[in-house]
Amino acid sequence: MKQFLIASLIAGAMALPVAAADYTIIAPANPGGGWDQTARSMQTALQQEKISGNVQVQNVPGAGGTIGLAQFASQSAGNPNALLVGGYVMVGAILTNKSPVSLSEVEPIARLTGEYEAIVVPAESPLKTMGDLVEALKKDPGSVSWAGGSAGGTDHIAVGLIAKAAGVDPTKINYIAFSGGGEALAAILGNQVTAGISGYGEFESQVKSGTLRLLAVSSAEKIAGVEAPTLKESGLDVVVQNWRMVAAAPGLSAEQKAAVTADVEKMVKSASWQETLKTKGWQDTYLSGDAFKEQLAKDVSATETILKDIGLVQ
Repeated sequence: MKQFLIASLIAGAMALPVAAADYTIIAPANPGGGWDQTARSMQTALQQEKISGNVQVQNVPGAGGTIGLAQFASQSAGNPNALLVGGYVMVGAILTNKSPVSLSEVEPIARLTGEYEAIVVPAESPLKTMGDLVEALKKDPGSVSWAGGSAGGTDHIAVGLIAKAAGVDPTKINYIAFSGGGEALAAILGNQVTAGISGYGEFESQVKSGTLRLLAVSSAEKIAGVEAPTLKESGLDVVVQNWRMVAAAPGLSAEQKAAVTADVEKMVKSASWQETLKTKGWQDTYLSGDAFKEQLAKDVSATETILKDIGLVQ
């Protein structure tokens, strides 16, 4: 009887479903920003879809995400339940901050979302097209002032690439870095700068209300619902995407990496995540596995080149 009871308990235990992983997601930025929103959207989708049990988000801000990256790489090694959110801004920050830790020291799992750059001018600006702006840039690069985000960030990189594609020395660009989108927007609307550059979402309401004129977007193809040519259509061979990614900790086994990748794929395809993309206006640019690693290597190489061209990296 005793042996029967023990056998029954063992059989019952084996029949229980395996508990889902309890993830901790590091958002290497302050609450409220894009990386934090991505991490918390992941938290919601993973829990709502029952892909994971309890999911925690931890903010580790500073230095364009490189402080959180360094902490994650050193403290989470071998932990299959630890994830890190990052993105294109981090690629530039690693170079400009001379970070001792790079993305090669974590395990990139997937690119999740992307946002394309938008180039705008005040509605009353005499510059009507991207061609007009490029003409002014070629005539006198220093006379064209650009308002954007942090030095070496996506906006700055995009302006450098635009200058280079137009045949203008990238070191001559007059780029003014603002700490927040609100400050940059105020400078553009107040005619304190020639043009502004940021993610389209930052300017959407002003473009629709007619206070800003949208000259071009940095996508490879036209964005649905956005009335503007691409930079390529404007004669500039430039495509820039401010993407966001998720990485796993270093030192995982092949099985552990596969399990994390499968969970992320389930999340990306879930109704909860797709609804989040719609409500937040994020582009679904999901790319995983070796394809993402190859694209990441290309982005790192191209970013290093343009930051050297601009003069921000030696």
